Amino acid sequence: MPEPSRAFGGDLTARLQRVLEARGLDHIEPGPIDDTPDEDEPGHPEYHRRRRAAWSLARWETATPYRYQGATCTHPELQAWADRVVANPRSAGFVLLTGSFGTGKTHQSYGALRRIAEAGPDRYEVIAITAPDMYALMRPGGSERGTEYEVKRLKKIPLLLIDDLGTEKISEFTEEATYRLLNERYNESLPTLITSNLPALSAVDDRGVKQGPDLTDKLGERIADRLREITHIVPMEGPSRRRRGAA
Repeated sequence: MPEPSRAFGGDLTARLQRVLEARGLDHIEPGPIDDTPDEDEPGHPEYHRRRRAAWSLARWETATPYRYQGATCTHPELQAWADRVVANPRSAGFVLLTGSFGTGKTHQSYGALRRIAEAGPDRYEVIAITAPDMYALMRPGGSERGTEYEVKRLKKIPLLLIDDLGTEKISEFTEEATYRLLNERYNESLPTLITSNLPALSAVDDRGVKQGPDLTDKLGERIADRLREITHIVPMEGPSRRRRGAA
């Protein structure tokens, strides 16, 4: 004799089957179910892009001085570079912004780093440093972690901004370290953004005399020639933003 619970269950199942058959519902095929997540649900590409963007922007804010927390990138050539970094970092290359004081090179540079972060890249690791601070780390005793550690970190970081290159004449040691840094990043195709108040090359008069200093005077011919060879140079012109009260 079957157990009561099983008998009851079997009887209920049979009764339900008869009801469905009587109504012609016993052979209805289930329809498709749209379980595709929307933009606000995990699994949707836009959801995950926004998550990556939020994380990247937090890292950008940590790397950005307070003065440039509101920076945006409006220069078309720099926007194009930032978009290449997002699409394929290895294809972006070097960019050198040159121009006199106050033309917005630093503002545009931090804006470009922000533009990259807002796009939600798969990876966002950045160092933004002024050239004097970089050289201070490179000099013997300049870092508790050691010169070689600092140089290696600058060589390998996926995204690097060197601000105000050429503000001081470098020594034989820092010239060698700088050349190694730039050459390594070039060989590894790591995107690098550099600003300088000096032109890559000064204009010359009819007698061939330079009309002011250029990067060669500060960095040495070896580094300046390498920069001109591997870098897309973007001159920044116009009146000083600082005199207009801008950041």
